[in-house]
Order: sequence, then C-alpha cells, then structure tokens
Amino acid sequence: MKALSFASSNAHKFSEVCQILTVYNISVEFACLELTEIQADDLEPIAAGKAREASRRLGATAFVEDAGLFIKHLQGFPGPYSAYVFRTLGIKGILRILQEEKDRRAQFQSVIGYCEPGAEPRCFSASVDGTIAPVPRGNGWGYDPIFIPDDADGLTFGELDQAKNNLSHRRKSLQILAEYLVGPK
Repeated sequence: MKALSFASSNAHKFSEVCQILTVYNISVEFACLELTEIQADDLEPIAAGKAREASRRLGATAFVEDAGLFIKHLQGFPGPYSAYVFRTLGIKGILRILQEEKDRRAQFQSVIGYCEPGAEPRCFSASVDGTIAPVPRGNGWGYDPIFIPDDADGLTFGELDQAKNNLSHRRKSLQILAEYLVGPK
C-alpha cells in the first residue's frame, strides 16, 4: 500500500498517528496543511470537511483526525472547540472552571476523516471515558496532563507516555481506519 497522506499542522499528532499505524504496516507521510475548520457542534462534519479539502488540495487520498474533550459538567464543552479553548484558556482555565466541581467525568473523542480524490469522505469515530485531574500531572501535549482515562490506574495521559497510544481515543479511531484499509490485525 502506498503511504497515506495525513493532513495536519500538528507534528505531535502526526508522531502518534505514525506510531499507532506502524502496527498495521501502514506508512504515513506528513502533509503539513492548515485546513478550513467549519464550525459545528459535532466532530464528524469537521473531520469530513477537512478530509475533503485535504484530498482535493493534495490530489491524493488523505486523512485527518479531529479530537475533542467533552466535559460532562460543562454539557460537553469544550468539545469540538477544544483546540481553541486550549489556545485561549489552556489547562489552567479548564481547571479553574472545574475548581469546586465534584463531577469531573469527561470523554475524549476522536474522528478520523478519510477521503479519496473525487469521493465523499468517510468517518471513523471512537472515544475514551475518564475524568479530569485536579492538577496537571505528567508530560504530553494538549489536555494529556489533566485527562485520566478510566483504564489507566489513575494516571493521566501525560503520565502514561508511550503507553497512551495503547489506550487513547486516537488509537481506537485509527484502528477502525486501519481495519477498513487492511483488515483486522
């Protein structure tokens, strides 16, 4: 299989995508693109729109990944606006909003948008349930230091380092894409 083009401007995300898809013998090339992000309350139309644009601009099959942190107490906020909220409020802002809140349940969602030239995009979605930590712990990027997945023995994604790729929402959605492309592993 020819290398797939992963369109993003996020090198951290590209690194995770490569590590995860290596298991399926799928090679990925980085198409560093700024893509139009439509405003929507759901990740799927955002990922589909980006995949369509990436495929058109590259003249090749392309895929994208859009993710969001959905906090139950905040009725799913920041959700599809997670990147913007991270840039403007950051982790400290989210923790301030939740400072007195006991219900810290959250879900990380990932949607892969995949598009072949001239075709309609397909979407592959997955999620991981967890909670928001009271203080940042560990390294990682984005919300990793404050998201504790349910199956991680109380560790944040930031504390899991490379083990994050075994549990993450991104791994789950990429697995669905890989099985669509090459069959089950």
